[in-house]
Amino acid sequence: MWRYARGHFTGSVLLVMIMLFVTMIQQCGKKEDAKMISDEFAVKVADKMIAKFGETSADRIRTGITQMQNFWTKEDGTEEDFIKFCMENFLVEGDSLNRSFVRLEKSLETLKGVMLELERDFQWDLQVDVGPIMPVNYLMANFSLSPNVTENLFKSKVAFWVLLNFKNYPLDEILRVSDDWTREKWAQARLAQRFNSRVPSEISQKTYEAYVSADNYISSYNICMGHLLTENGEKLFPEDLTLITHWGIRDELKAQYPESGGLERQKMIYDVMQKIITQEIPASVINNPKVDWKVGSNQVIGGDMSPEPNTRYRQLLNIFHAEMNADPYYPINPTFIDRKFNEEREIPEETVKALFVQLLKSEELKETAAVVKKRLGRELEPFDIWYNGFKSKGIYSQAELDKIVSAKYPTADVFREKLPETLMKLGFDKQTAEFLKTKINVDPARGSGHAQGAERSSDNAHLRTRVQPTGMDYKGFNIAIHELGHCVEQVFSLNRIDHPMLSGVPNTAFTEAYAFVFQKRDLEVLGLTKKDPDAEYLEALNQIWSAAEISAVALVDMQVWHWMYEHPEAKPEELKAAVIEIAKATWNEYYYPILGHKDAIILGVYSHMIDAGLYLPDYPIGHVIQFQIEQSISGKHLGKEMERMCTLGSITPSAWMKAAVGTEISVQPMLDAAREALKVIQ
Repeated sequence: MWRYARGHFTGSVLLVMIMLFVTMIQQCGKKEDAKMISDEFAVKVADKMIAKFGETSADRIRTGITQMQNFWTKEDGTEEDFIKFCMENFLVEGDSLNRSFVRLEKSLETLKGVMLELERDFQWDLQVDVGPIMPVNYLMANFSLSPNVTENLFKSKVAFWVLLNFKNYPLDEILRVSDDWTREKWAQARLAQRFNSRVPSEISQKTYEAYVSADNYISSYNICMGHLLTENGEKLFPEDLTLITHWGIRDELKAQYPESGGLERQKMIYDVMQKIITQEIPASVINNPKVDWKVGSNQVIGGDMSPEPNTRYRQLLNIFHAEMNADPYYPINPTFIDRKFNEEREIPEETVKALFVQLLKSEELKETAAVVKKRLGRELEPFDIWYNGFKSKGIYSQAELDKIVSAKYPTADVFREKLPETLMKLGFDKQTAEFLKTKINVDPARGSGHAQGAERSSDNAHLRTRVQPTGMDYKGFNIAIHELGHCVEQVFSLNRIDHPMLSGVPNTAFTEAYAFVFQKRDLEVLGLTKKDPDAEYLEALNQIWSAAEISAVALVDMQVWHWMYEHPEAKPEELKAAVIEIAKATWNEYYYPILGHKDAIILGVYSHMIDAGLYLPDYPIGHVIQFQIEQSISGKHLGKEMERMCTLGSITPSAWMKAAVGTEISVQPMLDAAREALKVIQ
């Protein structure tokens, strides 16, 4: 808001007031249109409706009129049109209202499904490895009908019918009053939340394009590892090894722990990561196998040495500006940060931060770091936040695992054909496994891999992972099992749900939790596990170590978004400097005391910070939820328990956790397990 001192009414003050008025209009959407339905007129409408429908409907009537009033514009009609609509479309609670709700709920499921299927088809060539990308593919990827959907639902008055008849509950009220809600009441509340904003289609389209652009940038950000050179000109990686950042090079770093000469290769990867963060990386080496790169001295052999021109941070700023432009049209949660935590996650930001800080400041994490140091037999490096030595791969090297996987899964199609076998090894019965196969497609990904669920029951979920020309390697398989966890959740929470408006899980962290449940069992699927009396303890230490790493990364993501809101006019180079300083400060507060290396910037490397819009907090929340789910299903049938939990649907995280595992989200079970493990593993 503009702030100015009281004084005489001068020309300069008049200018400031005009600017203030314009700003207020921008912040409130089309404020002048919304005010056409005055508070006084709204009261008259309410009185007339109460006289017709009865005092028992008074609270619903007043709520509905206020909700409509927030979004009714001149284009929607006159005051007479407003009162006519209210009188003709309000329904008292009963059969007519229930039948109308069921009909609309089903139609909105169809609408969501069709929109997703269109977008998936138009983005296909950019996301799925089906041959060379053509210029028209980029144009097609920017096409979407979705930005027009909400506005058309308002113009057709469908949205106003919902707002008139169902209350849109803010998060704090839901948490207070929802304990005794029926499933139908939950579904009706979710329907009303569908219309908590009225963002103009042109702004929605720009937001969509910003995310598509960032996703394309990240999906094609590959490092040709076989062309990285030491200062002596030595190549440390196979000639044909190409890895996407950050996921691919991070997983390669993890894979080097048991390998001879692995530390030297890890340090080279770490150097690459730092140059990506600082944008010192030469633009010519990105996704280019025609040049060699001396990483240490930053020399390019056979190409231009000019650094990447802060493209990484320009993409993030584009997303920020797109989301900020939509802010004025959200009366309840007027910033993207508010929307991510209060609407999408339905966990207050302060609660999320407290979970992460409790974990990162724990004595258990500090003692686990000492165990990591002892097991490595050397001083810790910043990249040891990705230490994976608690998860035993038995006697198999990375090359042997790659050979086993590529022989078993030469193509994405073969991986899909073997889905029932895979799912039964994970604990699903044959009938359920066969059903899941019919609802999951498998595509070879251009990027690192992801899962895209369906939005209507007639469609399928799509699992995507990288498949090399020689067949799927272990990294691709590990990602595929992770994405399979997403897809199984998506199928259950769509196809076995009682209300379409409750499809899905409470938020992304919950689907991440199931992805982690599957991913930790990847070696079981390959039949390579061996009984280890310490396995439970090693897994507890692996969980706290992994969850802490991504918690610190998530804190960076959260602070970066606050910084952008505080500096909305920042340039890419200024954002880069801010990200680096935030990464340093976060490292110094949480990791420097236990790993050393003051001012390390490695927490700023995650690609999802660039292309996914404040997504990273979902990962550590997912780790915490996964741990609680694992404890709950211990000794039980995974398939049956997962289906039971997933069919709870998209109620609030608090309500879901109480019904699924009997307790709120908490890091304490993870800390308790680590404490027990530390008594054994030293």
